[in-house]
Amino acid sequence: MEILSFRLFPIVLLLLIFSHKYAIADKKHQQTKGTYIIHMDKSNMPASFDDHLNWYDSSLKSVSGAAEMLYTYKYVVDGFSTRLTAQEAELLEKQPGILSVIPEVRYELHTTRTPEFLGLGKRDALFPTSIKLSEVIVGVVDTGVWPELKSFDDTGLGPIPSGWKGLCETGKNFNSSSCNRKLIGARFFSKGYEAAFGPIDEKTESKSPRDDDGHGTHTSTTAAGSAVPGASLFGYASGTARGMATQARVATYKVCWLGGCFSSDIAAAVDKAIEDGVNILSLSIGGGLSDYYRDIVAIGAFKATALGILVSCSAGNGGPSPESLTNVAPWITTVGAGTLDRDFPDYVSLGNGKKYTGVSLYKGKPLSDSLVPIVYARNVSDSSSGNLCTTGSLIPTKVSGKIVICDRGGNPRVEKGIVVKEAGGIGMILANSEYYGEELVADSHALPAAAVGQKSGDAIKNYVSSNPNPVATIAVGGTQLGVQPSPVVAAFSSRGPNPVTPKLLKPDIVAPGVNILAGWTGAVGPTGLLTDTRHVPFNIISGTSMSCPHVSGLAALLKAAHSGWSPATIKSALMTTAYRTYKSGEIIQDVATGQPATPFDYGAGHVDPVAALDPGLVYDATVEDYLGFLCALNYSSFQIKGTTSSDFTCDSRKNYRVEDFNYPSFAVPLETASGKKGGSGASATVKYTRTLTNVGTPATYKVSLSSQTPAVKILVQPETLSFSKLNEKKSYTVTFASSSMPSGTTSFAHLEWSDGKRIVGSPIAFSWI
Repeated sequence: MEILSFRLFPIVLLLLIFSHKYAIADKKHQQTKGTYIIHMDKSNMPASFDDHLNWYDSSLKSVSGAAEMLYTYKYVVDGFSTRLTAQEAELLEKQPGILSVIPEVRYELHTTRTPEFLGLGKRDALFPTSIKLSEVIVGVVDTGVWPELKSFDDTGLGPIPSGWKGLCETGKNFNSSSCNRKLIGARFFSKGYEAAFGPIDEKTESKSPRDDDGHGTHTSTTAAGSAVPGASLFGYASGTARGMATQARVATYKVCWLGGCFSSDIAAAVDKAIEDGVNILSLSIGGGLSDYYRDIVAIGAFKATALGILVSCSAGNGGPSPESLTNVAPWITTVGAGTLDRDFPDYVSLGNGKKYTGVSLYKGKPLSDSLVPIVYARNVSDSSSGNLCTTGSLIPTKVSGKIVICDRGGNPRVEKGIVVKEAGGIGMILANSEYYGEELVADSHALPAAAVGQKSGDAIKNYVSSNPNPVATIAVGGTQLGVQPSPVVAAFSSRGPNPVTPKLLKPDIVAPGVNILAGWTGAVGPTGLLTDTRHVPFNIISGTSMSCPHVSGLAALLKAAHSGWSPATIKSALMTTAYRTYKSGEIIQDVATGQPATPFDYGAGHVDPVAALDPGLVYDATVEDYLGFLCALNYSSFQIKGTTSSDFTCDSRKNYRVEDFNYPSFAVPLETASGKKGGSGASATVKYTRTLTNVGTPATYKVSLSSQTPAVKILVQPETLSFSKLNEKKSYTVTFASSSMPSGTTSFAHLEWSDGKRIVGSPIAFSWI
């Protein structure tokens, strides 16, 4: 599996080897200390304490006289983080007034063309005025910021919003003047990281909000960067770079360091972002999956949502494997990745006259037009993994002066080219395996290179193996616009079904996440590798990390246009107006399979911000709705408080059902009659209820359905909903009557309400278990 972040490669690979859900506290070693987040039940503080901080300290000292609090939290949880042995953590968890003791989790980091691709450039007049948008603050929790970029130019912006309570923290290479009226706040959080790894080495990274990685600068400028004419990466993707919400303000919260991103730091950042007054929170990070009451991102996102802050998170880069999602709580907007209609082609010509198209962002001396020898890495290596072009795996005498075919996977794509170059090779063809299929991701390679799909890669390798003197060359093609079909779902984009709550469809939506141009750090080159000494103000990278800030910025636009909309309303507007077909009527493709994608891949579809401005109807949700959702999961009052910090007891007289949670999409798990794989038998009937709120002009909406399977009969009652005033609510019921199908079968349908002008769409995903 391949991770699309940069300087975190070694750490992330270790994570993947040992566990996606790696916890710092190791219970096999009782004396080894790990970091824990201690969630206190503040309402049960003993009367003998006048101050909750004194109570926290007393509770901690009762199990460890030497332990100190790393952070105290105000919003995300009532509590603190500290270092304890596993035995001390167990003792603390047994004390009265302790809701949970959560082990530290290490998380991973999961443009010029996208505004036009999303329809923003031609229809700016439809969007809110710059004055309204400049009141919206986007908080980005990531690797920090490179403040000198023109993307943070504050020309034309008025005073900082009066409700802003944040600050510009100073530190190495960062002072108070690094912030301005665009970048209005910057903070850094390192206590959790340093507790695990020791003091930050300031020779290699800045103990400040400064971004030494590039990821945070890229995400923040994607969300809300100012317009910068003449932007490009080595001439690729040239044009005006602009974020989705160019007039919105940016606040950055650095939580990710060269050794990773730690949950105690993330919790502290979200806590401060809430206190500072952000309107949108963008987190392009992901970690392990667990119940919501033990997932600190879900816990923090709940508190933010309850206070009116929309939280947008990346779905993860675990695709195309099913159930690979992270950040799946219903109060989080979970974003997958699609492609643009832009590509960076180059061409591989073989000695047999065949020509294949790949992609690359190489900028340097090209190969000559004459053909040169080409070899497959497996045949010029003594290593069992030589085909992957890992460090030191190639034999220089067999590589020198030749193009080398390397297989994708195992190590960073750009690192493979450096290995080839150091062994004396003059070019590289990066061939996809079956796992990556036809997905092409462009990189700033160190030598002439072409990334090709599996079919082309196999054909090129067959030519090399069957010809006694194989030769080839690589030619650069530049930037190509209007590539079709577009968008397609990226192969790396994490997929459903939802592994935590199968009756809740995730991801929610997809947005551009492949080959995205945005701002970059001045600390490292575009590849992020230490050997790359090039410096660029903009870089092109890929990942759901890139799609998440697109939605964060678009949410800022909707917040500015409709200041009274709740986070759930904004999410609903983005989801119900998303599109799932091309203009031809064909379903958006999945690049991993070359077949039509499904709601498990794209959720409600690809975001359409212009349509989202006027969705007509929305599926709103309140804090009470989310509490009812947790009741439907059979959460105890203790677990609900652990998730929400709310004293709430489920009403024993109510029949709480996830099926009735007011979500803009439908996930319908169905059991086979025998409950076993391949079972068949009688049909089953389930009912889902939803409530729509009118946020547009009064109108009558009629329902329509499309379905892929005759195995499920769908009945909607009523079939017509008439709205006569703003904010009026109407409910409907959907009945699904299914025949039994073999376990593992999936099928899909689509439900739409329309008044003849606006379409309010909802995907339906069926899965037989």
